[in-house]
Amino acid sequence: MGDRRYRQRGYQDSGDREPREKRPGKKPETFGPRMLSMPGKREVIRCASCATILPPGLDLNGKCLRCGSELHSCKMCTYFDTSARWECTQPIKERTPRKDAHNKCTLFMVRSTIERETSTAKPLDARAAFENLFKK
Repeated sequence: MGDRRYRQRGYQDSGDREPREKRPGKKPETFGPRMLSMPGKREVIRCASCATILPPGLDLNGKCLRCGSELHSCKMCTYFDTSARWECTQPIKERTPRKDAHNKCTLFMVRSTIERETSTAKPLDARAAFENLFKK
């Protein structure tokens, strides 16, 4: 033991351990990529005021189904940016004073986001979810 350079346990032991491949109870390591089990993605449009997911095909000249705010407004636009000149990244001729009011902007493009689908189960009402807690 005095001839070892380092005196830590385990460094250059005298070969009393078996190699990793031959140890009982250990799985052999597999090579290659793992199977991906990532959740799916979906494109959604959310209301800028209440963050409700709007159904596809909803008329954007109308109002939000939950809070009643205008959908064709600067706040719902892709180009809305509070740090840009007149709060729009596109070249516009005049400033729109109210960003949550309905406007007739020709550059309007609704803002949509890509979200992950976190659950595959359909959402249940509160009573059904409560009853599922105590099922056997």
